Amino acid sequence: MCGGFTCSKNALIALNILYVMVGFLLIGVGVYARAASIVTNLPIVGGILACGVILILISILGLVGAVKHHQVMLFFYMIILFMLFLIQFSIASSCLAVNSEQQKEFAEEGWNNVPDSMRMQVQDTFTCCGFNSTHTGTSCEAVTKKCCPDYVDNCACPPCLPALEDKISYAFKLCGGLGIFFSFTEVLAVFLARRYRNQHDPHYPEARTIFPHNYQY
Repeated sequence: MCGGFTCSKNALIALNILYVMVGFLLIGVGVYARAASIVTNLPIVGGILACGVILILISILGLVGAVKHHQVMLFFYMIILFMLFLIQFSIASSCLAVNSEQQKEFAEEGWNNVPDSMRMQVQDTFTCCGFNSTHTGTSCEAVTKKCCPDYVDNCACPPCLPALEDKISYAFKLCGGLGIFFSFTEVLAVFLARRYRNQHDPHYPEARTIFPHNYQY
C-alpha cells in the first residue's frame, strides 16, 4: 500500500499537476467558446474561465505545500479544496438533475440576455430565426434570404430552439458528468493532503523530539 511519506508526497504533487493541466484546459475551452460563440454567450462561459483560474491557483498552493511539506499551506489547501468540492458537486448534481423544460428556460434566459449581434450570429450559423417562435427584437431579414432564396410568400425560417436543443442537453450532461468526476478527485486530494501533512519527514529526524505527535494539530 502506498502510505509512506515519499509516496504520499509524489501522489499529491502528481494530482496537483493534473489539476493545473485541467485548469488550463478549462481556460482553453472557455476562451474557445467565447471566441467561437457557437451557441450563446451564456454566463457559463465566464464560470468555466473562473473555475479554471481558481483551480490553477489552488493547485499551485498544493504543489508548494507538498514540495516544502508546509503545514499552514497544506491546511488552507485542504479547506479551500473541500469548499470547492462542495460547490462543484452541488453544481454538477444540479446540471444532471435539470430536465428538458428547465434547460429550455435557462437557454431562453441566456438568449434574451445576449446582445443582438450574438443572436444574429447564431441565427446565421444555424439558419434559424428567433429562439422559440418569438422574434423578440432580433432582425431576421438577413437569414430569411437563406431560408427563402426564391422569395416565396409566407416563407419563414424555423426557430433556433430545435437546432440548439440537442447541443444544450449535451452541454448540461457533459458539465454535470465531468463535474462529478473531478469533484471526487478533489476529495482524494484532501485525503492525501491530510495524510501527508500528518506524516513525519524522514529527512528531518530531529522532528521526532520537536513534534512528538507527527505534526498533528
